[in-house]
Amino acid sequence: MSKQLEKTSHDFIRYANCWEDADILVEALNVQPRERVFSIGSAGDNSFSLLMNNPELVLAVDINEVQLHLIELKKAAFKSLNYTDFLQFLGFSKSTKRGDLYTSVKGALPIESANYWDNNLTQIENGIIYEGKFEKYFELFRKKVLPLVQSKQNVSDLFRVKSQDKQQKFFDKRWNNWRWRLLFKVFFSKFVMGRFGRDPAFLNEVKIPVSTFILGTAKKHLSAKNCQKNYFLNFIMKGKFENELPHYARPENFETIKKNVNNLKTFKGFAEEAFKVHGSFDKFNLSNIFEYMSPEIFTAVASDIVEHSSPKARIAYWNLMVERKIAEVNDQVVYNTETSNRLTKIDKGFFYSGFRLDFKKEPS
Repeated sequence: MSKQLEKTSHDFIRYANCWEDADILVEALNVQPRERVFSIGSAGDNSFSLLMNNPELVLAVDINEVQLHLIELKKAAFKSLNYTDFLQFLGFSKSTKRGDLYTSVKGALPIESANYWDNNLTQIENGIIYEGKFEKYFELFRKKVLPLVQSKQNVSDLFRVKSQDKQQKFFDKRWNNWRWRLLFKVFFSKFVMGRFGRDPAFLNEVKIPVSTFILGTAKKHLSAKNCQKNYFLNFIMKGKFENELPHYARPENFETIKKNVNNLKTFKGFAEEAFKVHGSFDKFNLSNIFEYMSPEIFTAVASDIVEHSSPKARIAYWNLMVERKIAEVNDQVVYNTETSNRLTKIDKGFFYSGFRLDFKKEPS
């Protein structure tokens, strides 16, 4: 697995937010008290969401040490701040006191993370949820491309509450013009995305036209009524989450996550290394890690995951532009078609082609 990523850089924030829908993840995994959860770290958001029902452990795993510093920063914010200050500190709401809030948060950080953030205070002061490479990519789109193809009124009206029929008509008649299609396909091409968004290594296994695929997913989301409350789309088009917040940052979830936040631990390394230290797990949030793996490496990694899963384990992951199903390469798990299809239909994630849920078969 490590060979796939050895040429990628891991010395900056790649993702300041998780771009997978935690609402469907929480439902699919149905984490229970005393269970052990393996979770791809990324920005930590979805790992925090998996704390809601007091599992014994949520292990946030990432090979990028800076991503782990980010997770530790958010964890320390949960521990140290009230809800209002938490939103201000991370950047969900405006603030001129993030430096002062960091002083309150710093004491709850591991020493390595505190040292890192001491040297990167500007990112905190800017609002950390805007400081990832992927977020900067969307900022470039919003500031340089979107004004060339859509008016501010159109962007506002896109999110105005209306029926499904009226949303579809709005998209067809006012949004989906030739300039939108042309510049969108250029900006979200494999070359531009690899240069400014995702690392090119993450696109090695993609065999379809990237921009055509993403234009199709954009059409699906923007023409649907669900678009109106999609916080991912709000961030992409308006540069902020506005009234709809990610699962971990909602007021109704804050105190529960805060109470359980010490059950989240971080681990730097690959999945196989985490298994050697922490053993087996009951639930798995694998993000879209299989996207950049060759079929051979995918089969090997999937088998290692299944081997280190408990009886009746649940394994959740997303497909982007490369179709992967663990059940097709390992006969110890079964693909839950009904749940996967149902949750895919309501997935707020902007780019993904499908959500996948596998169940480990009960021992015979």
